[in-house]
Amino acid sequence: MRLNLPLSTTVAPVLVLLVLGMMLLPLPALALDGLFTFNIGVSMLVLLSAMNMRSFKDFVAFPSILLLTTLLRLSLNVASTRVVLLNGHTGPGAAGNVIEAFAEFLIGGSYAVGVVVFLILTIINFVVITKGAGRVAEVAARFALDAMPGKQMAIDADLNTGAIREEEARKRRAEVGQEADFFGSMDGASKFVRGDAMVGILILVINLVGGVAVGTLQHGLDFGAALQLYATLAVGDGLVAQVPALIISTAAGIVVTRVSTDQDFSAQLGQQLVAGGQSFYMVGGILALLGLIPGMPHLAFRSFAALFGGLGWLITRRQWATAQAASAAQAKPAASDEVDWSDVPVIEPLCLELPYRLISLVDAGDDSDLIKRIRAIRKKFVGEVGFLIPSVHIRDNLQLPPEVYRFLLYGAEVARGQVLPDRLLAIDPPGEHKPIEGIAVRDPTYGMPATWITRDRRAAAMAAGYTVVEPAVVITTHLDQLIAQHAHELLGRQETHELIEHFKTRFPKLVEETMPKLVQPAQLQRVLQLLLEEGVTVRDLRTILEVTAEQLGRNVAINDIVTPLRHALRRQIVQDVFGDSEQYHVAGLHPDFERLVEQAIGGEAVAPDGAIEPNLARRFLEEVMVAMDELETLGHAPVLLCGQRARMTLSRLARRVRPQTVVLAMSELPPTAKVNFQRIVCQRPG
Repeated sequence: MRLNLPLSTTVAPVLVLLVLGMMLLPLPALALDGLFTFNIGVSMLVLLSAMNMRSFKDFVAFPSILLLTTLLRLSLNVASTRVVLLNGHTGPGAAGNVIEAFAEFLIGGSYAVGVVVFLILTIINFVVITKGAGRVAEVAARFALDAMPGKQMAIDADLNTGAIREEEARKRRAEVGQEADFFGSMDGASKFVRGDAMVGILILVINLVGGVAVGTLQHGLDFGAALQLYATLAVGDGLVAQVPALIISTAAGIVVTRVSTDQDFSAQLGQQLVAGGQSFYMVGGILALLGLIPGMPHLAFRSFAALFGGLGWLITRRQWATAQAASAAQAKPAASDEVDWSDVPVIEPLCLELPYRLISLVDAGDDSDLIKRIRAIRKKFVGEVGFLIPSVHIRDNLQLPPEVYRFLLYGAEVARGQVLPDRLLAIDPPGEHKPIEGIAVRDPTYGMPATWITRDRRAAAMAAGYTVVEPAVVITTHLDQLIAQHAHELLGRQETHELIEHFKTRFPKLVEETMPKLVQPAQLQRVLQLLLEEGVTVRDLRTILEVTAEQLGRNVAINDIVTPLRHALRRQIVQDVFGDSEQYHVAGLHPDFERLVEQAIGGEAVAPDGAIEPNLARRFLEEVMVAMDELETLGHAPVLLCGQRARMTLSRLARRVRPQTVVLAMSELPPTAKVNFQRIVCQRPG
């Protein structure tokens, strides 16, 4: 049987087995030279990777790499110790050229100096870098664990409001858990490095004592010669392992101490440390003053004073050039007394105005939570309704009260609300609930009782059953309702043209044969607006265009096209209203009142103004409000069922007092529908 394993799944296990095998198998001096060089190269590669990472997600394997590099150093120490004790009597090159070079070149052949240098490097690695990095990792892991419930609740809130999809929610939940696991692993991995430093000291002592004993007792060397020879080898062996350990510890310190941004470590230093020339001028001035003191090394101090001063001048010059370029780009030509088209104001279709206290909600630009949620609302609307609404224009309005926002539709205010940016809105749960401390208000979207609470009371409010949302969620929920309510006004000629062009890529023949031969864009726009006005989605543009073309070919009026269109879309309409329920709980209209409305309509699709007697209309509206409230209290959709002829007229009447009311014709229900009339409206028309 053959196993076809990918290379990536076999390299790592083989390397681990080789590292562990080096502890047991004897290695020649030439192999030690190659492995020590490889160890130094790997440590530098890890350091550079740590400096180039932007977030912990870019290097999640770092704790495991820390363990493997530690095992590699220990295996090399064991292998080199074996060679030193067996062949050390032959000379300084017995354990390879790398150890000999570290022993001779770096410490000048003095084993006493080598021991001191080795101990200093070990103490720096053990006491300063490793201990500090381990403490930072421990605190970061603790904070990540403490913040995990809050982050999970924030993800759930975004998912519930539609700001993110299920796939994005799963990805963000995994990242939250991964962050805690990473810093917890880093806390544990730092213990390996700390143990490696202690073992390095023990191996130095073992090599020194064991080498002297072997040299004097087995090979007949005198004590001084044995001490000189084996001390040199032991120090060289310790340094060749301790230098990569120091590099790896530095990489670990960089990983756990840096703050995650969109920049790597080098970019952060370049932007923040070398941000202004004033600091360089001050350093240069201080060094120049120190260089004037008698007895000081004047050349060194004055040279570096000139260096820092020159760097400060270069940085200041670059900043000045950047500022001049920005000013030139932003400079506007002198104002002219002549009026041109640039002076004509352009009214945005949909606008959100914020007072000065709410400007902080959009300070981060495209990365701010409010703007991200508005994008999510537009995306959700496209999927649910079927066309792309215009962008929401956000601007400040210092004339508004400090905590009041408002929405404008084509320059006119359609709604406003109040949010407290430093608090959270706790919406009262239905039924009995425990009162919570805060500012009692009404939810600006649905008018439900709510309370503005301080952020530290979030957990208590959620435990009491309240729905707790951020200020940005309050605004976007209000926006979501307004968009659904005014969708027919947001579908202009521009949006209709773009919708046709988009639909043309999928059904080119249908568009080519119907537009503009049978259906003009203005006629299609009006048909879509009539459907949207009654809450009918326009996702099925194919059916809408086919039915519209057929009816206009018969010279049918635009208002009269709605009835056959709704009949063609009846399955979609009923499913959007009742969902998957098989029981349709509705309010019914009394036949006597319906006959009066049909008489007033005559042959029109909608009753003319004043056709329905005002007292009858008022009575109808009052009873519709009562019936819809009763249906919603029972948990049902606010639906009124009537005949086909009067449906459009009654729908417009009902939506004056209750925009959420849905008026369906009996013919729009499926033949197998199980209808339960909860209430009969206008049983006594007179």
